Amino acid sequence: MAKKIFIRKHCDEGQLEMPHEQYSAAAAICWAPGRTIGNIAVNSEEVFGSFGGKSGTNAILPCHIVPCGKFRNGASRWYCKTHQIHWGTKADIAALPESGDVTCSNHLMEMSYVVDPLVLEFSDYEEIGIWCSLPPAISSRPIEKRPPKIHIHKRFTGNEKKSLDRDFDAVVFSYNQDLGLFANDQITQIQVTPPAAYEFVNSIEQGREMGCVSCKKCGYPHLDLGSFANNPHAKHFCGNCGNDSIWSEGKIVSTPLKPLHDQFHKSNCYVVPDRSLNLDDYDGRHFELWASTPAVVWTADRPQERGIHVHVFEGEGPRRIEDDTFGTVIYQGKPLDRATLWAMMREHTLY
Repeated sequence: MAKKIFIRKHCDEGQLEMPHEQYSAAAAICWAPGRTIGNIAVNSEEVFGSFGGKSGTNAILPCHIVPCGKFRNGASRWYCKTHQIHWGTKADIAALPESGDVTCSNHLMEMSYVVDPLVLEFSDYEEIGIWCSLPPAISSRPIEKRPPKIHIHKRFTGNEKKSLDRDFDAVVFSYNQDLGLFANDQITQIQVTPPAAYEFVNSIEQGREMGCVSCKKCGYPHLDLGSFANNPHAKHFCGNCGNDSIWSEGKIVSTPLKPLHDQFHKSNCYVVPDRSLNLDDYDGRHFELWASTPAVVWTADRPQERGIHVHVFEGEGPRRIEDDTFGTVIYQGKPLDRATLWAMMREHTLY
């Protein structure tokens, strides 16, 4: 199994530090699908560790226990930053092994990871688009359910041809404090993971009120995932330091991707393309189609297109004769409904 070993230490747990030369170090993003857990959205440091491959879903990460105030009875309370759960109850203490090694109740939870992820930089001469990539809603071939991915478009401003156009398991944005998006001045990265991107896009599609609330103690932004992202709420929990009394001004779904998204003034501008396609004209051809999803990041100085994205293939291979977003798509004699396609895409997504 892939394992991670910290080479930076924030709290003395009574364990000796090994010399750096004994570590196999690699920068990585780690996350647990569907939960606010692990180094999942924003981090000021890289995660270092020893991993079994370039990417995977079976990383067992060591606990990272830090002080977190006291319980109501006055006993010391601790918090695992890796697995985002408090420690220190009588049951936790009773479960301590003879070795005395402190582990939280989630210490065996498997996480997804990407070693040496793609790092993106904002520039004045490149257009960047980031989407949450989901399985197609309808396809001429069998649709395999899969987790969300991160789709990246990059092109030099004014160029029609893209310099990058592909899916990634996760990506990182270098963050400059001059942007002023977050309260904590130690943040140097914005990590875009599949769960964070999926919940962000889903909240846009469902019309949920979004914002980004920061912890008053450590300044880190809060991320809602899973059931916490389904219903806007006012009380939040800090995944960085364990502070469980963070209040937003109103009921919101909190995500660090919201201020990043809003940084670019065309991010919330959409147009329905004046293009139509009749798939029935391509009888016998393989095809895939999606409801076009809102971009997580859109730096281009033009509105996004909102419609139905279609791939029609020339033969059995990857070559496409149609690859565009249309305002109207006819299939089996009837126009397709974008909202219905979005619901079908969600059904095909493992999350």
